[in-house]
Amino acid sequence: MQAKFIPWPHNTYAVDAIYVRPGLAAIHFIVEKGRVAVIETAHNAALPRFLEALKELNLTPEAVDYVFVTHVHLDHAGGAGAYMAELPNAKLVVHPRGARHMIDPTQLFAGASAVYGEETARKLYGEIVPVPAERVIEAADEEFFSLAGRPLQCLFTPGHAKHHLCVWDSQARVCFTGDAFGIAYPELIVDKKPFLIPATTPSQFDPEAMKASIKRLLALKPEAMYLMHFSRVDDVERQGRELLARIDDFVRLAEAAPGTGTARKEAIHVAIESHLMEEIVAKNRDKIKPILNVDMELNAQGLALWLEQREG
Repeated sequence: MQAKFIPWPHNTYAVDAIYVRPGLAAIHFIVEKGRVAVIETAHNAALPRFLEALKELNLTPEAVDYVFVTHVHLDHAGGAGAYMAELPNAKLVVHPRGARHMIDPTQLFAGASAVYGEETARKLYGEIVPVPAERVIEAADEEFFSLAGRPLQCLFTPGHAKHHLCVWDSQARVCFTGDAFGIAYPELIVDKKPFLIPATTPSQFDPEAMKASIKRLLALKPEAMYLMHFSRVDDVERQGRELLARIDDFVRLAEAAPGTGTARKEAIHVAIESHLMEEIVAKNRDKIKPILNVDMELNAQGLALWLEQREG
């Protein structure tokens, strides 16, 4: 198999998980003095691509010390159990709220089945493998982990999910952000500049918490962010300001959407999609809309559910 990985500065690499399609989900890993830390696993089918990337770099599975998952949504952590079975020395680092779901992923798969249908969920994720409890580390906020002396710090960043954390690499001055800093697909790059979209998906979206998390990350003055969807983003300060504004835009549009239940969710979908299409003026909208359709549907669901919970 020919591995497709992207080398970034400071011995950081991205592997395209080929989750649903190329350019949707990135697995990142850091190499320091021959030791490896992985951030995100994507789904089971991504594991061979990651192992081949290690091989191409003359590294073995035994070199992996840590697997970090920013949160336990299956596009980020669905392959965690399969990875751990192949990485004998690794510990899985996860938010305390998410740890039990890695040890017993029954509820995770049930939740994915409720969203996608069981058949589609199995096609997307395969059989979700439990992680042995003794190999799971429940990270504390601001806790450091040493990768051969290279400090990697976990920072709690709720907003997309209550159990979300980011990984701050102070040596490289970069942050691995999961979904906390939005999504930025390659198809949305205009003049070499990414276009970030908030990830407001169900069921724990909280706009104020999301904005606070983004501001926490911006306060670190990072040189770059590494997004699961999809890889490196530079010009962080400007991108952060624009992302914060889009969260406010999404909330405003959701609050103005008429109706209740499914009708309101559909109205939100139309409103946020139309809003983004107005901003994405330099791209082929007919090409972009299908790419964003699933995200806009999930974002609309998350916004509608947040409104229902707020209204109570």
